[in-house]
Amino acid sequence: MNKDYSRTIPTAWRDISAIFAALGDEHRQRILLSFEPGERLNVGQIAEVSTLARSTVSHHLKVLREAGVLISEREGKEIYFRVNKTFLETSFGRVTSYLAAYL
Repeated sequence: MNKDYSRTIPTAWRDISAIFAALGDEHRQRILLSFEPGERLNVGQIAEVSTLARSTVSHHLKVLREAGVLISEREGKEIYFRVNKTFLETSFGRVTSYLAAYL
């Protein structure tokens, strides 16, 4: 048993932990799945297809952005979000590498 991590998550896994925490909510999973490859969406577009209020969608987008799952870009008065593919690939790649030792 590796006891090194019984009290703290290693630095290299902190972003992965934040991703898992953000995606632990079903609403945030549905928001992420609403993006088509390469697509940018704003709060209004997501709220239109969601069962959630616009303010609730905004909250979930903030959580996803802070975890690194989404990237936000301001264009005039509007903020657009897109999937942070590179960050997610890198983070999940570390999980895959970790699991490869056990397969």
